[in-house]
Amino acid sequence: MKHTVTLLLMVLLGLSGIACGADSSDAKATAKKSKTAKTAVKKTVAKADTLKPKEVKLPKLVDLGAKKCVPCKLMAPILEELDRDFKGKLDVVFIDVWENSDAGNRYRIRVIPTQIFFAPDGKELFRHEGFYSREDILTKWKELGHELK
Repeated sequence: MKHTVTLLLMVLLGLSGIACGADSSDAKATAKKSKTAKTAVKKTVAKADTLKPKEVKLPKLVDLGAKKCVPCKLMAPILEELDRDFKGKLDVVFIDVWENSDAGNRYRIRVIPTQIFFAPDGKELFRHEGFYSREDILTKWKELGHELK
């Protein structure tokens, strides 16, 4: 049993680059060093985590519609283009209210498609009902103070 524990410690500690002796007193000392090393790593990781950039909040365009609704189908390529062209500058979200009926109530929509413009802080800035062209969407963002380039 003593040799199994020592062998296990040797393998585990050997992977972490710490040498291990053959008797149990050396194994205990090495295990203590290992715990100290792990604690130091955790502290370093915690400090590194605080240096991570905070999540950037972006303006958001939420389109509520349905995949089978004709005006909604016309909006689909526009939303895909906006999502692709303004990646990292604008969040574009499509919610199918026929598949997710709770969303219609949550966003208080009356007609589909409905586009809702949100500020980075989540405040609703504007909503539009019906088809909305790419040009009109970009113009509205500019009017709202979020010029997308």
